[in-house]
Amino acid sequence: MLRNLFLTALTSLILLGNAFAGKLISDDKEKEVKIKTSAICGMCKSRIERNLTFEKGVKEANLDVKSKIVTIKYNPSKTDVSKLKANISKTGYDADEVVADEAGYNKLPSCCKKGGGMEQ
Repeated sequence: MLRNLFLTALTSLILLGNAFAGKLISDDKEKEVKIKTSAICGMCKSRIERNLTFEKGVKEANLDVKSKIVTIKYNPSKTDVSKLKANISKTGYDADEVVADEAGYNKLPSCCKKGGGMEQ
């Protein structure tokens, strides 16, 4: 009887361990999201990419200035799309439906603001 109890407990631990290991592995998969911004120029590109790299979980950020779309590779167990959009907004730019934070926008150089003369 003691042997059966031991085997049952051991089997439970092994199954439980495998379930947790599978969860950890799946949570660490890299995801990619594309977010439309209000970026205008190369300075905007540098600012957005730099600030996103400070966001926990972001592995890579690349802004295509022509399309105004930033492609972000991130770890979904450390951050999510709403946090990424908030980061872009706080930097002073629109991020899809999230409007640019006013304080961040006011800190941008005039050429990086909407209607700054360089927008296509």
